[in-house]
Amino acid sequence: MTIILDPTPVDARLPPPPILGPAGTDRPLVVLDPGHGGRDPGAVATEGNRREKDVTLAIARAVRDALVASGRVRVALTRNDDSYLALRDRYGLARQLHADLFISIHADAAPNPGASGATIYTLSEVASDAEAALLAARENQADQIGSNEPGRRDADVNRILIDLSQRESMDISARFAALLYREAAPTVPFRPVPHAFASFAVLKAPDIPSVLFECGYLTHAPDLAYLESEAGRNQIASGMRRAIEAHFARRQPRGASPSAADRI
Repeated sequence: MTIILDPTPVDARLPPPPILGPAGTDRPLVVLDPGHGGRDPGAVATEGNRREKDVTLAIARAVRDALVASGRVRVALTRNDDSYLALRDRYGLARQLHADLFISIHADAAPNPGASGATIYTLSEVASDAEAALLAARENQADQIGSNEPGRRDADVNRILIDLSQRESMDISARFAALLYREAAPTVPFRPVPHAFASFAVLKAPDIPSVLFECGYLTHAPDLAYLESEAGRNQIASGMRRAIEAHFARRQPRGASPSAADRI
């Protein structure tokens, strides 16, 4: 099996985002990626013109604040304003910062107003179901919005074999997805199948465990109210914080001293 990776380096015009939390590099680094932004609004609520890019940024900030307050990990956001980032630049920034975990935060939309609940996605070239495949295809189109390379397709980038690092990252990602569900499910509404697989371009950093967290549906009124409420954002942030801390408590971050993980 092969994974298609875009070898294009991160846009040199993008300054690295600030890293918050404990000083030094002995604590693991989590990069949070609020989906969409700028000219790419993402999903839009059926009523009220609520946009995914605004919802995801508010949730990412809540998660960031929870992690900073805990002081157990370092954290950075790929964007902290209404700016557009190409998908490759999102995971490119995480690689540039030598992140230990990458979490892309999204919210969904569906023609069926009854569709509801959060889902955690990890990378696979073979989607777990048709809905996951359609969602990945829709999210991967973000790079075509206002792109200077409108004809760019997978055929234009190199195909490489999944090496041991890629396989390890995918395995770790799946284990973190299970942790995130365990820690968040008591307060965050999930779909009946909480973990799915698809070929999301933003998850294709070969050396960083990565998940995409769809927090809920903007087209489902109760989900939308939950995601826009301070209580809902704080519950998501608390569940994610617990999962992140549990994840690193049982893993030694890459490049860290053996005692770093013990201090989580």
